[in-house]
Amino acid sequence: MVLRNINQRAAVSGALAGLVNGFFGGGGGMLLVPLLARWCGLGQRRAFATSVAVIFPLCMLSAALYLYRVGLDLMIALPYLAGGLAGGFLGGRLFDKLDVNWLRRGFALLILYGGFRSLFF
Repeated sequence: MVLRNINQRAAVSGALAGLVNGFFGGGGGMLLVPLLARWCGLGQRRAFATSVAVIFPLCMLSAALYLYRVGLDLMIALPYLAGGLAGGFLGGRLFDKLDVNWLRRGFALLILYGGFRSLFF
């Protein structure tokens, strides 16, 4: 079955990102950005921004499921949340000031680093 409709492609992309997010507790955005950019035809900046908008509710859902099924220590998570909020604010402010090629390279390095760490540590 070939998906020609952009809405079908977007739905499949979202489903794949949600699946990855559910399996690993995050990381759906790393899959979603290339899918949005190449398969759905969004520009690179728009793919990054759309990925953030999609991943937020997916992360909330995954966190709720983990909280219900496994249990979470929210007090341990608070410093990470505070740092993440500060980093997200700073990244959002710098996002439109950086050349898209640097954003793409930084994203690629992040994916490579994550893959390396997953394989060897």
